[in-house]
Amino acid sequence: QVQLVESGGGLVQAGGSLRLSCAASGRTFSSYAMGWFRQAPGKEREFVTGINWSGDSSLYAGSVKGRFTISRDNAKNTVYLQMNSLKPEDTAVYYCAVARSSRPPTVRNAYDYWGQGTQVTVSS
Repeated sequence: QVQLVESGGGLVQAGGSLRLSCAASGRTFSSYAMGWFRQAPGKEREFVTGINWSGDSSLYAGSVKGRFTISRDNAKNTVYLQMNSLKPEDTAVYYCAVARSSRPPTVRNAYDYWGQGTQVTVSS
């Protein structure tokens, strides 16, 4: 059974940092891109960032570019999201997901497996 488990969320003040982790189990995802999405209350789930299968290419939403960094460790079947200079508008539930392709898509329906989400709250 495939499982993605996110961790590292929490409450942080504006300007602070958090590091999210997403550990995958049940199969190896080293051939597939992985991504992070987020969903704020009353809003659609949106693409945040994605990384290709080897970890040497990534995409970022404009709202997080320069502040967030995605990385992965295929030996540990884990993807990370380092979030710096956090803003109140970054408050959301953050989800990791595994794509069907080796390069990261930006649309939800291109991802097959999803974690349960971890809450990130940024206070002003």
